[in-house]
Amino acid sequence: MTTNQIVDQRYYEVARPGTLAERLVIAARDGIYRDFLRLVRPTPDSTLLDVGVSDVVGDAANMIERQYPARHRVTAVGLGAALEFQAAYPEVAYRQVEPGARLPFVDASFDVATSNAVLEHVGGPAQQAAFVAELVRVARTVFVSVPHRYFPVEHHTGIPLLHWTDRSFALACRALGKGKWAEPAELILMDRARLRRLGAETAAGRPVRIGSTGIRLGPCSSNLFLLIGAAGSNVR
Repeated sequence: MTTNQIVDQRYYEVARPGTLAERLVIAARDGIYRDFLRLVRPTPDSTLLDVGVSDVVGDAANMIERQYPARHRVTAVGLGAALEFQAAYPEVAYRQVEPGARLPFVDASFDVATSNAVLEHVGGPAQQAAFVAELVRVARTVFVSVPHRYFPVEHHTGIPLLHWTDRSFALACRALGKGKWAEPAELILMDRARLRRLGAETAAGRPVRIGSTGIRLGPCSSNLFLLIGAAGSNVR
């Protein structure tokens, strides 16, 4: 196993292969993918950028590459060499980047930029705004999805309900030997208010929409999305 696979594997500590947790992750990401198609409406000619792919290859990871039919129109970005990823998806162009660095593309290089379950790991508010702003810079339409703080079970730790406040989540993480997940540099739990602020800061005059996705449970749905740009306007 490569160093990058070991790093990526920690994001799937709860959703191990063959478990109920993995089946829930797959169901949530299938729901996100359906909403991505419905809201963004990419065509076979659309160029897609997927930021933050994983070298853990399986049914719970890399939902765009796993399901999108026009993989030859997809460029993926990740932090590691992604040897397993590239072997699994040879049609996808892959670029390795450094954490926090600008994306290695000129402005408006893509019709669509998307990222799933990455924004919550990039750091504090300034780092999150910079991350979304880079997606807006390189693409006409941006679709970002994140785990929702108010889903009954926290996605990374499996802790129920106590993640609804920072204090109770930190206490629970320390008690269970999972203290790293309470560090803002490792994980910031996301809600609509955070996404709304990010959209206001980064949209550059484009329309912004925020909503629930994944496993639909009303205000406690498993995931949230941030859509920047007009749906269906992503082909030059």
